[in-house]
Amino acid sequence: MLTIYGVTRSRASRIIWLCHEIGLEFRQVPVIQAYRLADPMSPDAPLNTRSPKFMELSPAAAIPVLVDGELILSESLACTLYLASRHCAPFGPMDEIERARMDQWSFYAATAIEADALTILYLHRPGQAQPGSDQAAVANAAERLVRPLQVIDDHLARSGHMVGGRFTVADINVAEIIRYAQGYGQLMEQFPSLQSWLADCQSRPAFQKMWQERLNEPE
Repeated sequence: MLTIYGVTRSRASRIIWLCHEIGLEFRQVPVIQAYRLADPMSPDAPLNTRSPKFMELSPAAAIPVLVDGELILSESLACTLYLASRHCAPFGPMDEIERARMDQWSFYAATAIEADALTILYLHRPGQAQPGSDQAAVANAAERLVRPLQVIDDHLARSGHMVGGRFTVADINVAEIIRYAQGYGQLMEQFPSLQSWLADCQSRPAFQKMWQERLNEPE
């Protein structure tokens, strides 16, 4: 059976969401991020990214890791693209052109959006007092995101979805990256097509199932 190593409160969420969309059975091993623990090397520490047993699978000490038979695969986007390609349409590519476009949009989101979106996720605290340095970092990240999010918004206004005029793994990959910045309203309100698409993505039963599983995990 397919095995996913990693808690749902991580980039494993992308793989889990896709598995729920496809209807793939999987086993989840809840490996927690070491930085969330006071002493990840303590004998009674839960399985985490610094645990020697896990690092045999992931020398980079990073989740998620996907194990499918003899294949051990890290990097969440590689995992989702692999599963979508293996199981084909509707969530995977119908041909090589669609495969290339799914790769393109996934990698664009990862390189042009994710880092600044994570800054917003970690530092933006609406309704709370924040250090000026955090506010400045969030504002700068939001300013850098305007151009790539406009690219996504324009594409969605024309096409409705990232690839092929239907919901695919590319929508999952891009939506899960943009979600990090979703709570910063003054940025997101500039992109109505993107907001509508994101709401549609997150209303899908497979996302809702993944999200409930995520909420059920300890913070």
